Amino acid sequence: MQNAPIVVYSHLRWSSLMQRPQHLFSRISSSRRVLFLEETVQADPHVRDSIELRYPLPDLIVARPILAGAADAFDAARLGPIARRLLRWQDFATHVAWLYTPAALELAQAMSPELVVYDCMDEQSALESELLERAHLVFSAGPSLYRAKRSLHPRVRCFPNSVDASHFQPREPLPEPPDESALARPRLGFFGVLDERLDRALLDAVAEARPDWQIVLVGPVARIDPRSLPVRPNLHYLGPRSYESLPSYLAGWDVCLLPFARSRATRCISPTQTLEYMAAAKPIVTTPIRDVVEPYGRWVEVAQDADAFVAACERLLAEEPHARAERVRGMLACVAHTSWDDTAREMLHELRDAEALSRVSASHALRQDEGLTHAASSGS
Repeated sequence: MQNAPIVVYSHLRWSSLMQRPQHLFSRISSSRRVLFLEETVQADPHVRDSIELRYPLPDLIVARPILAGAADAFDAARLGPIARRLLRWQDFATHVAWLYTPAALELAQAMSPELVVYDCMDEQSALESELLERAHLVFSAGPSLYRAKRSLHPRVRCFPNSVDASHFQPREPLPEPPDESALARPRLGFFGVLDERLDRALLDAVAEARPDWQIVLVGPVARIDPRSLPVRPNLHYLGPRSYESLPSYLAGWDVCLLPFARSRATRCISPTQTLEYMAAAKPIVTTPIRDVVEPYGRWVEVAQDADAFVAACERLLAEEPHARAERVRGMLACVAHTSWDDTAREMLHELRDAEALSRVSASHALRQDEGLTHAASSGS
């Protein structure tokens, strides 16, 4: 099982926003072959069940199941035979299963992995308890998740979301995106998924309080009705944009926002945007998200409600140059202590340790079996 390939089961699509799985496996695939299995696409009932393959990197295969009619995201009964043939064909018969969602556990187990890794990005459903029982190794995407999981499994390791600092560091000049260039200043911005974690009432209140501020939101809408997003002349929903283009949008923002709601869904989140905003040397206002406030509270403005959020933005917009320079130095110092390269390397080190432990356990079990067999033969 030395350097066994990895089969990743992800509820996030490879071609969607650049998030934790994409950052990690674009790097891990340089050390191990990776099959990245996305959740199912439902097709016309008359379409034959299949798996679409793409090869974004030399040793990374992205597999997208296409199942006719209604199907679960990782339908073990229907996907099992197809996935098994795919693993044999691509020489993944011996592999590590790396899960981002408990919904894929039954399918992953059916593929008989040598080891199961659970990389926990956020709070999951009740199905998570079974995954925690089956997993050999658990990673958490932030300290709050680590605190929530460490008593539930004997081998939990905290690997907070990191940053590709060189991608976001200010470079001059950056071309201004056409859909942003016509907007007046000041501009306040957010990029990421617009979902149930976003505090829509807060956004509406800030936009209403300061109609001269242009609030730019870059990213897809997911898991909420788009009609639930507040509508005002100074709220600009630009939709999803490529990872490559994000620094150009950031360059035009005077303040970066983390306007997350305070709810069960955000209790343990560790936003990847935090360090990305910092790498871009941009001032940040956040709601009281624990994994932002605890490590970075000295360098970001924290606001409990809409009035405080507006006041914090005003302070940053009026910040004196020497105070801004000190803030930027602090943020860049935080960024300098982490990178996705380091995170991927350290996670692989943990995986190798777990594999070695598994080999020792398997060898011990084999010797016990051989001893029992010998004893039985002697007794007869």
